[in-house]
Amino acid sequence: MTTEMSSTEDIIGRKEIDDLEAILSVVGTEEADGRHVVHSDYDTIFTWDYEKGARPKLNKLYEKAKNAQWNGETDLPWDTDVDQEKLVVIAAEEQGGFAAGFDISGTPLEKWGDKEWIAFGVESQNWTLSQFLHGEQGALVCTAKIVESVPWIDAKYYAATQVMDEARHVEVFAKYLDEKLSGHYPVNAHLRMLLDDIIADSRWDMTYLGMQIMIEGLALAAFGFLHQLTPDPLLKQLLRYVMADEARHVAFGVLSLQEYYQELNAAELRERQEFAFEAAVRMRDRFLQQEVWDRMGVDPKTILPVVLSAPDRNEFQALLFSKIVPNCRKLGLLDAADGWLRTKFTELGVIEFESAVDTSEEYDAMAAVPPSQRELI
Repeated sequence: MTTEMSSTEDIIGRKEIDDLEAILSVVGTEEADGRHVVHSDYDTIFTWDYEKGARPKLNKLYEKAKNAQWNGETDLPWDTDVDQEKLVVIAAEEQGGFAAGFDISGTPLEKWGDKEWIAFGVESQNWTLSQFLHGEQGALVCTAKIVESVPWIDAKYYAATQVMDEARHVEVFAKYLDEKLSGHYPVNAHLRMLLDDIIADSRWDMTYLGMQIMIEGLALAAFGFLHQLTPDPLLKQLLRYVMADEARHVAFGVLSLQEYYQELNAAELRERQEFAFEAAVRMRDRFLQQEVWDRMGVDPKTILPVVLSAPDRNEFQALLFSKIVPNCRKLGLLDAADGWLRTKFTELGVIEFESAVDTSEEYDAMAAVPPSQRELI
């Protein structure tokens, strides 16, 4: 990014945030060999200052992380039977039935019966967990990069524990998908674009901002939402374990960037604001599940306007940012550069969450619960 004033079109590639046709024009492709290569050119920083605890809050977080490790292979009840179709039916009943709140008259869904709705629900489960899995691998790669590039020993120590956390998250989501669900989806194109941007940027703090604050912050909210909704005790317990880790990861980002951002000038802060806005839009766009509609044989362009008009859709999308906005406020990004990010978050309809509890405070409550009891919450 440049230090010049960028327009919305410069940042996200379209003039209007809600241009559905432009959003759906972004489609993903899969490499034939199953690998995705992103070039990254950044400095690896050694520090010969090994004083542990020079940054007391980071050191405290590191000590908590060491005591909060869990084993995804042995600490979760993998013998739990998961009946995907039954889960879909239970969830639908709790929400008032299939398509509750949607006006599907005149759409392809008008002719759908229980069979089609259950199939859609199963595909939606597969898609959601697949995107969680891909995002966790992104976090694994980004945190390994942070270990290399962050200049402080206390941050390197903590980031190393997060690499282990993220490896465990990839492991458990992959196992749940492989053993309990019925199919994988490739990484959503919007998510992959964001991951590519984060990895390719040479500045260590952009890795923090993109992953620790934006992606991990949204993931924490999404995991919490699914934790409340799912009737599957295995997934509920898995998510509770992961959420405690994720809250610690976001707190790590807030603590590290708070110090660093105090040293930046207005132009540098504006670059970070633009990056945060782009990340927010990319993450919001990926939740349209266009790949699921394609697999169900429904043109996303015809059905998504109906889905987006549902009474609770805006509320759901806004809630996903309930962790991000207060953390951006705590970092000073909302009101830097004449409040540019505040204006953009207002356009996105998420500014209402600025006074919510930021994650560095929220983590203390989560960490107070021993791992063995997290499934009970």
